[in-house]
Formats: sequence, C-alpha cells, structure tokens
Amino acid sequence: MILHNRVNKDVLKEKLQNSTEKRVTLSFYKYVRLENPAEYRDQLYADFFKLGVFGRIYAAEEGINAQISVPNDNFDAFEAYVDNSPELSGERLNIAIDDNGKSFFKLKIQVRSKIVADGLNDSTFDVTDRGTHLKAEEFNKLASDPNTIIVDMRNHYESEVGHFEKAICPDVDTFREALPVVENILEDKKDKNIVMYCTGGIRCEKASAYYKHKGFQNVFQLEGGIIEYARQVNSKGLENKFKGKNFVFDERLGERISDDVISVCHQCGDKSDSHTNCKNDGCHLLFIQCEKCAAKYEGCCSSECQEIIHLPEEEQAEIRRGKNLGRQVFKKGRSEKLIYKN
Repeated sequence: MILHNRVNKDVLKEKLQNSTEKRVTLSFYKYVRLENPAEYRDQLYADFFKLGVFGRIYAAEEGINAQISVPNDNFDAFEAYVDNSPELSGERLNIAIDDNGKSFFKLKIQVRSKIVADGLNDSTFDVTDRGTHLKAEEFNKLASDPNTIIVDMRNHYESEVGHFEKAICPDVDTFREALPVVENILEDKKDKNIVMYCTGGIRCEKASAYYKHKGFQNVFQLEGGIIEYARQVNSKGLENKFKGKNFVFDERLGERISDDVISVCHQCGDKSDSHTNCKNDGCHLLFIQCEKCAAKYEGCCSSECQEIIHLPEEEQAEIRRGKNLGRQVFKKGRSEKLIYKN
C-alpha cells in the first residue's frame, strides 16, 4: 500500500469538517528502543490506516511520539492494538479534554533523529533517571509549598494562553531553547523543589533527567502533563490551579481547562485566547485573534496579508515564489505586525 496521503489537504479538511463521524483525540509517547524506525514506521502506518487513525506521529531510535484521533467505532480495536504492541503497551493514552473530533484530517508518520528536538547528547547522562512523577493531587500539594518552584517547559505561545499559578514561563520558541534558559534561571536554586510540566509529559521526561544530571536535588514532573492533570481535577473534584487554555498542536489549537482568559488579541488588545494561522498561504503566522478582528481582517494577521488573499491565485503564487517558507503552520507567533503581542 501507499504509505502517505495523496489527496489535497484542503479537500481533506473540508471532508473532515462536513463529517458526522465521531472521533476521539488523544496523545501518547514512549521512550523505547526502536532498532529500525523506518521499518516500524511503515508497519505502524499500515496498521493505523486500517483503523482510520488520523494524526501526526514521530518515530526515532529513542521511541514514539503521537498526537492522533481515532474513530469512536474503532477505539476498542485501537486500544487492543496498543495493549498487544511490544513497543506501545503500558503507556498512558492522554484523552483530549475539550474535543470536537476535528483535530486531524490525515495520517502522517515521520522518522526523526529524536521524538522531541532537545539538542542534548543523551550519551552524557542517564536519560532513564527522571524526576519524580506527580499526580494532580500531589502536584497541588507541592505547589502550595513555599520551597517549590513551578516551571513551564513549553514555548511562549503555549504559556501565553494558559499556565499554572505562579509558574515560571520562559520566553522561548522551542524546547531546545528552554533547557539552558531554565537552567540559568534556577542555577542558585538547586535545593528547591523544581516541579516541571508540559502538555502531555514528554518534554519533562527528558528535561527532568537532564536537570538531575546538572545537580538539581529535588526534581518533579507532572505525570501526563496538563492533559492528565485536567482529567484528574475534573474526575476527582480537585482545585484547578491551571488558568486558561492548553495549547495543542492540531487543528483545534487549544483546549479549555478553565474559564479564565489570560491573554489578549494581538491585533486590538481585547481579551482573547483563540489562536489562528494567518489565511495568507505565504504567511500562516500563528497569532491570537478575537472574533471582531477575525471578521475585520478576514482571518489574516495584517491588512497586507488581507490584500494578498484577494489577489488571483497565480499572483499569490508569484509572491511566494523563491521564498523558503519552511514549516509555516506553527510559525512562532512573533511579528512586528502584531501590536499587542506581549
């Protein structure tokens, strides 16, 4: 079978939006040795394609990282597949909190050197000597300790719309950048309780081992990340110390964890935490836009981009020609066009 999608993405997106099929959005990861990631990728694609799985998956020699959606009708079969897989069994499936089933429109599995780009030389420290995992109740208790420092290991555009109370939120674009920045911030606090969190836990798995290697004595991580924390808070009636939205890397761009709106529209300054990507195909800048500005600028980040989307497609393509656009979908949300960006 063909191991990649061959249908135009716009057609697939429209098909997904018009579909009445119920789907479950979830994520999972596992640090596990894959002797041949390319071969594993091919088999996983074939198996997941049969189950109707959509999403984005990375496979590397160090393991697997997946954000996907599964048809409700196939979910039991999917769980059975995971349970019977030597590579995947035993790992938590982080089920989305605020889910409309429209998170992904195709299946994409890529082989990479690492499942999260961290820039670390793993041979220099014990990556399995990770921090102590905390459940939601344990996190809340430790968060109330004055000897505790809470650190958000995510990027600036993630923490901007939602974060834990009193958390340190580094102004960084990538996890690779966050590691040394956080180390510098905490360099004189190695005897404190360092509690880290991220979306689903994967970044903290590596970061906690790295900081222990660097001499931090009391390193903790939120088990299952924000997603699992929200699930436990809801199911057990616990105090919710997370304010705002949890940014997610799919078509939803966020799931609400609390009613608090802690950010503003980047174009007018009104309260908003709705991320979008600029509708100009030559831009696709990630930014926060309220409903009023979405209507005014037709989903674009600026009047310049708004003018471009009304040009004939041939002219738009000519404007884009020769430019290395790179991976635009999650461009880092920084632009001089955004007047109210922090």
